[in-house]
Amino acid sequence: MSNDLSWIKSSYSGEDSGNCVEVATRPRTVHVRDSKDVTVCALTVSPAAWSAFLGFVAV
Repeated sequence: MSNDLSWIKSSYSGEDSGNCVEVATRPRTVHVRDSKDVTVCALTVSPAAWSAFLGFVAV
């Protein structure tokens, strides 16, 4: 599944930092992964759950 997604790296992820998060969206799912090891399964959540999470971290 992860191979056919268009991943977008977080603007907070730097080339030399240890924090590398990528997100790919679909109409019914949001996929989140650690770009340092793309062989590990991505976390998949609903758009509503992703929106709620962003509401907490955007503060």
